[in-house]
Amino acid sequence: MRSTVKSLIVASVLAITCASQVSADVTLRYAEGGPNRGTRAAAVQFFADEVKRLSAGNINIDIHWGGALLKWSGVMEGVSAGSADLGTVLSSYEPQELKALGIGDIPLEYSDPWVGMRAMYDLMTSEAELKQSLADKSLVYLSNFSTSGVQFECTEGNQILTVDDIQGKRIRATGTYSNVLADLGANTVNMTFGEVYQGLDSGLLDCLGSYFYTMRAYKTYEVVETVTRVDWGQLLGFAIVMNEYTWSDLDGEQREILLKAGSNMIDRFAYQIIEEADDVEAKLNSGGFGKAVPVTRMAESERQKILDATLKYRDSWIADANAIGLSGERIWSRYIELLKHYQGELQENGYPWKD
Repeated sequence: MRSTVKSLIVASVLAITCASQVSADVTLRYAEGGPNRGTRAAAVQFFADEVKRLSAGNINIDIHWGGALLKWSGVMEGVSAGSADLGTVLSSYEPQELKALGIGDIPLEYSDPWVGMRAMYDLMTSEAELKQSLADKSLVYLSNFSTSGVQFECTEGNQILTVDDIQGKRIRATGTYSNVLADLGANTVNMTFGEVYQGLDSGLLDCLGSYFYTMRAYKTYEVVETVTRVDWGQLLGFAIVMNEYTWSDLDGEQREILLKAGSNMIDRFAYQIIEEADDVEAKLNSGGFGKAVPVTRMAESERQKILDATLKYRDSWIADANAIGLSGERIWSRYIELLKHYQGELQENGYPWKD
């Protein structure tokens, strides 16, 4: 009798243990608008792998690439509604709904991807008002991407080295960058990045506001003659967010794993994008892509004029933030403090991967 009771108890314990192990295994659907290639795709995959590693295989990320689950324009609403558990969003697609993330899209002097992403991570994970702004859309911030600084690629005879050179140029740029260039006299052209090669080749575009990694990915070096290194700001309203209800179903340890993986991904992505930018610049100058495309750094005095032209958009973000109940001035000041902190840390200690 005792043996039978003991066997029943052991069986019950084993059943409970197995049930808890099964319930601990979590698979999360990730909506990614971009294809599974390139530096940023590698960072998304690193995030998924890191979540699995840190959770000892108990949390798995099922990535749906290339808009297969949700297109870029639908990721925010899809994650908010639970059509995906998490995904990559850009504030430029939903500027009002993602006003909290939009702070990272105001062009500033800080163009280093590691500095920008680390500042955004600290801001978005510590500022209660920004967290609540996303929670109002049923979203939780997990991590950040960066485009790195904007550079100017131009066709023959259209090189931009001064602010005066912008006047009358047909330039493709996005968001606030496009607005600033228009303020400076450019004729801005709206088209997707997939169309820019043809736009430059056909003469529809004189110049392109772009990034070193897109020069390689879209082979625009084939149809331009010069690159001006401006290192103008970066797009940081570019984040991994999670459905708040899915988040609330996780325990504290699981949440910490997702945030830790997001933090680790920032260092990995920053390393990759900075290394790639250096490699692309070197190949442009040396003819490593088949022809030499000289890269010329814009004079600091001219770059400052572009930065000064951006100030009204900083003021606009603050006013818009105040209008929706956020403490715009205080949050902006905190953001600048974080950028200065990480810029100082970089200058003093270098990148963390250089240790």
